[in-house]
Amino acid sequence: MVNLTSPPASSAGVRAPLLFLNVLIIATCGLIYELLAGTLASYVLGDSVTQFSLIIGIYLFALGAGAWLSQFIESGLARRFIEIELGVALLGGASAPLLFLSFARLNYFSVVLYGIVFIIGVLVGLELPLLMRILKDQLAFKDLVSRVLTFDYIGSLVAALLFPLFFVPRLGLVRTSLIFGLFNAGVGLWATWFLQPMLKGSVFLLRVRAVVVMALLVMGILNADLLTSLAEDDLFTDPIVYARTTSYQRIVVTNNKAGFQLFLNGHLQFSSTDEYRYHETLVHPAMVLANAPRRVLILGGGDGLALREVLRHPSVEQVTLVDLDPGMTQLAHAFPPLAALNHQSFSDPRVHVVNQDAMIWLEETSEVFDVAMIDFPDPHSFGVGKLYTTRFYRLLKQRLTPEGVFSVQCTSPLFARTAYWCIVRTIEAAGFTVKPYQVAVPSFGVWGFALARLTPFDPPQRAPDGLRFLNNHTMATLFHFPVDMGPVPVEVNRLDNQVLVRYYESEWKRYE
Repeated sequence: MVNLTSPPASSAGVRAPLLFLNVLIIATCGLIYELLAGTLASYVLGDSVTQFSLIIGIYLFALGAGAWLSQFIESGLARRFIEIELGVALLGGASAPLLFLSFARLNYFSVVLYGIVFIIGVLVGLELPLLMRILKDQLAFKDLVSRVLTFDYIGSLVAALLFPLFFVPRLGLVRTSLIFGLFNAGVGLWATWFLQPMLKGSVFLLRVRAVVVMALLVMGILNADLLTSLAEDDLFTDPIVYARTTSYQRIVVTNNKAGFQLFLNGHLQFSSTDEYRYHETLVHPAMVLANAPRRVLILGGGDGLALREVLRHPSVEQVTLVDLDPGMTQLAHAFPPLAALNHQSFSDPRVHVVNQDAMIWLEETSEVFDVAMIDFPDPHSFGVGKLYTTRFYRLLKQRLTPEGVFSVQCTSPLFARTAYWCIVRTIEAAGFTVKPYQVAVPSFGVWGFALARLTPFDPPQRAPDGLRFLNNHTMATLFHFPVDMGPVPVEVNRLDNQVLVRYYESEWKRYE
């Protein structure tokens, strides 16, 4: 008589809960590697929407390819599973440093990027079918499928939550990659024991390979800062004097004989040699038009440089600065060259700092201001693009006095002409009268701004005394545009249809 309750010899002694735990780890690590690839791609290539879409699409396709290929593995399932797990550990763990280094040194970075994503996806796609085949004699089919998929999806959720909230801000991209590779390698080594009933022949060499992979990854973890520095030294022309990964971005400061430069996610934010042109132009037209404002709002501008210009005006009694990233506002205190450049502006008792999403803060606050300055990054993603929508400007309208004024940086009207005029028309659609203006900043080229008020107005003609760049003559010239930067037909940027992000990506891509 056949014993229907006993598993066959091939799977005797293999405990199903341990294999389901493997599913959880495999799913978590696999998605972590793809999130790392997407983040790195958006850092170095820009165009984050396209990069994440492509990477997730390629990864899902590769999972399917791996699942299809698994049918050709007909014997030695447990051994093949462990070997594949070690392959995922080595490639996935090394993926972040490899991508950083290849971007700096190779002209075909995209091929490397998508190739790594595809290979990791294929390997992960191979693992799950093999595990299901290992378990098939221990569980009914419906229980097997439901439990494997349940742990797979739970692993994806764990990765999606912990990646932005814990791993990247606390560990950095390179160290996160290597640590999860170590998890995979640990699972591979562990599997040589709990899958031993199914492993034919000696497992000694398999365990040696697992230990070697783990040792390499541990060495990488111990030298993660060095690996990051090697990659970033090739990405930036000048020596790096400060680098930090926060919950929101990668902050890098470089230095040369002329001064220092601040980069966020690889994009230049300012150079200390000419930032005064940008910040004087952003701040003083609005401050002059507001006519001795007392209450001032700054949205963005965590470096304190716009704040420095605001505090030049003796009428100011209170300034509220709202910047999402506390790492940025802390840098303005902690990095002596920046603290000196912003004249220790955050130490002024009139200043109140809020680290919160600007749109959420505008919805929640009841404060009203005489003037506002908006100094957000360019609209390179939907997350930033929402801060340039009619919804955002209507929220801002509620926080301004009837005679209130605001100014906003609007990217370059020369290099991104359509994006620039899209911002101007969006502000108009929110009910403001707008005066566009522009200035030449050597580090950036021609840069655009907009000055807005609820009632009609003439552009200001005078400038405060004692500025490095603006005087009465240059103030008047800011509002004149040559033909090649003049208005063009555009759509309005709305929260449910962010055409601005598409305009911006398509225009700036021409100069990459």
